[in-house]
Amino acid sequence: MLSNHNVEDVNEQQPDIFEELKKAVNRKGSWRDRLNAVKELGQMDTDPSIKLLQHALSGDPVFQVREAAYRSLKKLGEAVQMPAKTKGELFKGTNKILLRIKKSLPEGHTFEQFKEKLQKTRSDIYDTYEGDKGEEFDGWLKAIWEAPSRK
Repeated sequence: MLSNHNVEDVNEQQPDIFEELKKAVNRKGSWRDRLNAVKELGQMDTDPSIKLLQHALSGDPVFQVREAAYRSLKKLGEAVQMPAKTKGELFKGTNKILLRIKKSLPEGHTFEQFKEKLQKTRSDIYDTYEGDKGEEFDGWLKAIWEAPSRK
């Protein structure tokens, strides 16, 4: 059983935890952080947490994050619809960006070098597609890398 002192500590920490989750749910560089934040927000039945979950449901580029927000909101009794999986490019001009990265590497570079450069130069694209594609990510990226580039 918690003493009164511990209960007060938990109540005082709640705003800090919420602020951390708010930052995490908006962190563009890590779909995993956003997914974890959505899951934790789903444990808080408050108006601010519900608003953040609705924001994630409608605006996150990664389907897994939107789906988790949907499940959390549904569990909290909100009337929401299952999000659709995004078709096509998640970022405007993704193919051109990937081609530019490929062309910036020396002739004869490896797939791993291409993947590493993408992760370093465009972590937002890397992270979003990794989260969206899941286990298919490497295959998808390799197919783009193997495609002949027009010079």
